[in-house]
Order: sequence, then structure tokens, then C-alpha cells
Amino acid sequence: MFNKNKITLVLPFAFLLSACGDDSAATADETKVEEKQVHRDISIWPTLDIAVKTDEEIESKVETLLAKMTLEQKVAQMIQPEIRDITIEDMRKYGFGSYLNGGGAFPNNNKHATPQDWIKLAEDLYQASVDDSVDGINIPTMWGTDAVHGHNNVIGATLFPHNIGLGAANNPALIEKIAEITATEVMVTGIDWVFAPTVAVVRDDRWGRTYEGYSEDPEIVREYAAAIVNGLQGHADGDFLSDKRVISTVKHFLGDGGTEKGDDQGDNIAAEQALFNIHAQGYVGGLGVGAQSVMASFNSWHGDKIHGNKYLLTDVLKDKMGFDGFVVGDWNGHGQVKGCTNESCPQAVNAGLDIYMVPTAAWKPLYENTIAQVNSGEIAQSRIDDAVRRILRVKFRAGLFDKPSPENRPYSGKTELIGANAHREVARQAVRESLVLLKNKNNLLPLSPKLNVLVAGDGADNIGKQSGGWTITWQGTGNNNNDFPDGTSIYNGIAKQVSQAGGSATLSVDGSFEQKPDVAIVVFGEDPYAEGHGDRDNLAYQRGEQSDLALLKSLKAQGIPVVSLFISGRPMWVNGELNASDAFVAVWLPGSEGNGVAEVIFSDANGKVQHDFKGKLSFSWPNSPSQAVVNRGDADYAPLLPYGFGLKYGDKNVLVDSLDETVIASADEQQSEQFFDGKMHKPWLMWLFSGEQKIEPTANTHMLGNLAYRTVDKNVQEDARQIKVTDGVKAGLSFISKSNFREDLISAIESKSVLRFMVSVTEAPKGRVMLATRCQKAESPTDNCGSEVDITEHLSQIIHHGWSEVTVDLQCFAEKGTSFGDLVVPFEIYSEKAMTLQIAEVSYEPNKANEASLSCQ
Repeated sequence: MFNKNKITLVLPFAFLLSACGDDSAATADETKVEEKQVHRDISIWPTLDIAVKTDEEIESKVETLLAKMTLEQKVAQMIQPEIRDITIEDMRKYGFGSYLNGGGAFPNNNKHATPQDWIKLAEDLYQASVDDSVDGINIPTMWGTDAVHGHNNVIGATLFPHNIGLGAANNPALIEKIAEITATEVMVTGIDWVFAPTVAVVRDDRWGRTYEGYSEDPEIVREYAAAIVNGLQGHADGDFLSDKRVISTVKHFLGDGGTEKGDDQGDNIAAEQALFNIHAQGYVGGLGVGAQSVMASFNSWHGDKIHGNKYLLTDVLKDKMGFDGFVVGDWNGHGQVKGCTNESCPQAVNAGLDIYMVPTAAWKPLYENTIAQVNSGEIAQSRIDDAVRRILRVKFRAGLFDKPSPENRPYSGKTELIGANAHREVARQAVRESLVLLKNKNNLLPLSPKLNVLVAGDGADNIGKQSGGWTITWQGTGNNNNDFPDGTSIYNGIAKQVSQAGGSATLSVDGSFEQKPDVAIVVFGEDPYAEGHGDRDNLAYQRGEQSDLALLKSLKAQGIPVVSLFISGRPMWVNGELNASDAFVAVWLPGSEGNGVAEVIFSDANGKVQHDFKGKLSFSWPNSPSQAVVNRGDADYAPLLPYGFGLKYGDKNVLVDSLDETVIASADEQQSEQFFDGKMHKPWLMWLFSGEQKIEPTANTHMLGNLAYRTVDKNVQEDARQIKVTDGVKAGLSFISKSNFREDLISAIESKSVLRFMVSVTEAPKGRVMLATRCQKAESPTDNCGSEVDITEHLSQIIHHGWSEVTVDLQCFAEKGTSFGDLVVPFEIYSEKAMTLQIAEVSYEPNKANEASLSCQ
């Protein structure tokens, strides 16, 4: 029986709750996908003429060593744990073939670890790996790191523009130089191996990793892949993998930039010919010049996770294309393969994965299970031998058996190379060439440095914001300007240009001023994010409160010419901001050398152009918030600004001040958002909490403090959940985004959605029952936000009414502090007093606010 009662909510003060999350292994239910029959045609794929040829001397050494190795030693070569999860003694005992530092992982868990700290850890783990006193073998290990826009994990390193900006520069020679500098700074810290380049061809700009791609078009990506691999590894006919070079990884194989709706780790349903023509061109370029490793991608192809796809990893990549290096997994990506967990996945090895990337404590059971699976015949010995042969081949090619230990290598400890002036000059060049001028009304730019300049916006003096994700920390959050010694903000560069010419520059984030300026430069845009956090459901900038647009309009209304410098990791719908700007520059994510921006937008003191704009759009610019898929060559191609667009000084301005600012929610955004319907929907996890205790339920029943949990039946077996609270501490149930990812569900507010759930109440609650939503702002990642509503009265009216539908206007939560663009908990219910509730079918439903059974005043 269903029941709806209308009631007005009384909203208490919002309180803060630390959202919980976990990177635990995907459950079997989470990884179940419908496997589709895909037509396969191996003839589509070329046999590459790879520049690095087979060396018989190396092959002989590989075979000699392989013949001496035990199964345990071989499997250890295939295990790649993370520095936070192993000790020096673990390395001595097991002899792991490699290890990594994930984003935000530092020696001694110290964000401000010095280069000497990095070298010491590298040296200690290396010496343990070649110590044969425990594991009986002395194969050197190797350290892999995500140096994706410079050595971005290390304080003081040169940070280059992210790939989206480099794509706009379209300068392969510059890209190769950047890669060479990156290799140098990485080697100062004793590291052997870089997880770059990313060669994703991004086709849907809602993807949170769009800025890691060079272009929507494979042409630039193919050429850049070759340039970066050469810069990192050296040319095959030159100083290939010399003692001043690092191993390169082309990633993520295959199709990560083409998932449906831009979902991170989602499904790519491209036909095989398109998979090659669009998404594989970076591998043609990168492997062709001799990249020694490939990273498997999190995504699926027609429902089949790449980590478990034998056709792509083995038949295509290794056998047909001729790749003879190794395939490394991504962060526990093997655990997402159907039937696998983080601790056990023979399917991935059998498919062609050579190295498990296995952070967390899962490495040990994975090691043990893999050995057992070989002994049982589930994994063939020949497959293990092939994997280890590939790993050893690369180690011999890289000279790891002959090079001195990390602390004794040529660049090791030469800290003057970290952020060296010559390196920063190359980064400034990259910044200058990456800038794309979208609008220049009345040729406002270049500005005279003799003017009285107001510099506004929260991005003006914020090196962390201008550097984006994968900057010191994984998401790029939690940083301040002190974390970038010798780096320059965009404001620093402006102030230098102006002060040297006799002008003045005043920093005022909110745009206030005492003396009216001649011109205002407003620096604004996206806050830092990495994968997961960065996924969006449309491309509208700053949805909801539009404070940046209000700032631009305020300055414009006061008769002040406005120059907008837009920081972003993707093209975005900014029609309002374009209309309110006299000049508009896409600065992307320029990195640590913000002064490169001022060198372009200002003339010299004599009015002469210092550097003209060179950047051209390598991604089409959308003409509506919902135009997330707009790529050169599309049949219905109609962007606001096309691929290749970019003004130079003196070019005719093409954008008017009357662009359409109407926001219409797309069909996708009008759909319901499902959280729970007998199972949890990705990326959400269910958590139980009682006071400070919290767990993810893994069984039919759980006892946690004063909370009892069990599965119950509504329509089918175990499609609902019962929570029973006894008097005591706050206890209940939360839905939480995996790893505390901030999810952008602002469309739920825009589409006038309600929080809907089914509830069965069999006895009156003895105290208040609270319904809550929680959020986490990017600029304050340690401070949680959110709000809650009291639903006790409503529940008291539906006791013994069977299953009743409850709908709550989401605006009630938004008005009291929940930012739905930064959501981490979309649903939470709790009490501190006795209550028993059964919950089912939790979702956000659009266009229902006027019909909500619980509304707010």
C-alpha cells in the first residue's frame, strides 16, 4: 500500500558530518555488466614498425635469468604495491618488480618531503630489492610515478600547462623538450619510470579527465605521443634509456576518452574501426618510437573491462601491433573485472596484464592467490613466463642491472635542477603558446603596462587553482602559494609587467576599488579536480550561484573595460561571461609559471607586442550547456567556436555581446538519479554508522553499536533495508560517493527534483528522525557542508500504513547549505533514539518539487 501525506518541514541548524568513503574492491554486483557481442576484425589493426628492435644479447640475458627464477620470484615481479602499503622489509622479503607513489603519496607521508627524502626511499627500496638474503634473487626494482605535467608530486618542481593547453599550442618540438625536462627532474629524485603520456582522445567534455587529453582529434595526439616518448626515453637511435632518461608509459589503453556521457571508468561503445581511427592513434605514435610500457584503462569496451579484455591486450596490442614491452594495470583496475576482486583476478593476467597495480593491503593476498592460481592451472605457467619476460626485457633495456643505485645516478640529488630557471623558461613559453584568444572587442588587447590595472577574481593570485588537479596532491586541492616556491601566480606576472613600466596593479579578489581603474583583469574558473571529482552532467560554468558572472557585470556596469582570463580543464559554456567581457582568454591550466600570461596580454612600455597569441582550440567550444559531444567531423557539427579557432592580434573579433544565455536542461539532466533499488548504483556506496563507528555492509545482517541492520523484502528478495536504532549515539544509514568524490548533481536542483524513497514504519520513533544531505567544497576539502530536515512528524503519520512514498523538495536542503554541485552524501537518515524503519527505492526525481509530500517554506 502506498501513502502520501503533505507536510511542511521545519529545518533545524545544519551540522557537519565527516563523509566516509573507501577504495575497497568492487563487489561482484558492481562489476556485472551485460556482455555484448562485438564484431571483431583484427585486420583493422596495423603491425607497427617499432623503432626499438629486438636485441639478441638482451633476449639471452632475459632467458637465462628467467630460467633461474622460482614461481614466487616471478609473481613478485608482477606485483606493484604503493609506497604507503609496504615496508623496506616487505621489499627485501618479496622482491617486488616495481612500486609506485599514487597521487598525494609522499615519502614518510610528508607533503613537503625534500628531494633527499625521495632519494632515500628510492635507495632503501632498491637496496632491499637487490638483497637476495631472503627472496634468493637480486633483480632491481623500479619506481613509477604520475609526472603528468612536470614532476608534479614534488614541492618546487617545474609545473607545465596541463595537456589541454599543450594541445592548443600544437608544438611537438616544445612538447619533446617538456618531456625531457620532466625526465630530468624526476631523475633528481631517484625515480626510474613515468606514467605518461596520456593519449586519450576526448570525445565528451563532461569527462573529469578532459584536461589530460591534448585534443578531441587524434591528429595532434598521435604526433604528441611520439614526441613525449622520445623526450622521456630518448630516441631509439640516440640516447635511448640512457642514465639521463626514464621509462615511458602510454596510457590508458584503450578508449578512455570515449565513454558514454563522459563517465569516468565508463563504457566505450565505439565500433572497432572507430576505436582504432580515433582512440588508438596515440599508441601508433608512442609505440612506434619505442614506448616500453602501456597502462591498461579502467573503462570498458562494449561492457567488457579492458583489464580483462584478451582481444585488445593480447591479440591486438601484443600480437598484431607487435608491442614487446609490458602492460601495467591502473589503480586496482583488475578488481573491476567481472568475477574479480582486488585480491584475486586471474582473468586479468590471462587477458594479458603483466603487472598488477595493487595499492592498499590487497597486494599480499593478490600475490598469494596468483601463485595458487598458477599451481592449480587457472593461470598457465607460460603466461607468467611471458609477463616476466616482458618486465625483464624492459629492465635490461633501461640498464637497471648495470646502472648505479638511485642515489648514485648522474642527476640524483642535483636539487638545482628541480625548478631550474631554464626549465621554468620553457614552461613560460608553453604558457604563452597555449593561450587562446576567444574575444577581443575593439582590440582591447594587448594592454599598455602603463595603465592603472585592477586584478580581480579568486584565480588571480592562486597558483594551486591555475595548476589544476594532479598538482602535489591527487586532486590538486589543499595547496597554497607557499607550496610553489619560485612559482608565480597570474597576478604576480601582471604586477611585474605593470610596475616595470610605471603603471599600477591592484589585487582585489572581489573587484572593489578606491580609485576607478583603467581596466579590470578578472581571473576565474574551475577549481582543481582529478578523475571522478571532475565528471559533470553538463558544461555550464558555475551553475547555481554565478558570482563570477556577477563580478564581471558589476565592473562592466561601472564603465570599466573587462578582460577575462578563464581557468579551466575543458571548454565550457560561458556565454554570459563572454557577453560581460571585452576580451576573453582561455588560459586552461597554465601551471606554476603564471607570469607567462602577462607576457602575452601586455605590450611593452612602447606599445609593441611582446608575444602574439599562438594557441588554437584543440577542442571545439560548446554553444549550449548540453553540447558536451561536439567534435570536428561530426555530421551535425555546430559549436560556438570551431576546432582550430584562435584570434591573433589584429584579427577581426567574431563574438558579439548578445550570445544566448538561456539555460535549458538536456534530456539527460531531466532523468532521475538512482541511488538504491535493491542494490547501490555507482558511484555510490552504502555505509552504516553508530557514533564514530562506520562500516560498509557486506552481509545480510550487521550489528554496529546501537544500530541493527538487515536486508528485507519489498517487491523481490532482499530489495530493501531495515535499520533499527536503540537509544544512544547518533546512528543510521548513509549513501556516500566512493572515495568521497564530489559529485555534480546541480541539475537535480535545476530540474526541480525531489528526494524520493519508500519507507515502512511499524512503530513510532522515540525521538527526532533526521534526513540529511552532505557536500564538500573544493576550496575547503577538510570542511564539510550540508543540511538536514526533521521528518519525525511525517513518519508518525504513516505508522502501519505499509510501504509509503516520501518525497522531499531538494530546494529545502539547498536553501540550508547543501551545494549540490559538490555532493558527497545524497541521502542519510539517522536518529539518536529508538526507531525502526525499512527503506527502499531511493532516488532523485525531476519535475516533482510542486508535488513533494514534504515541502519547505
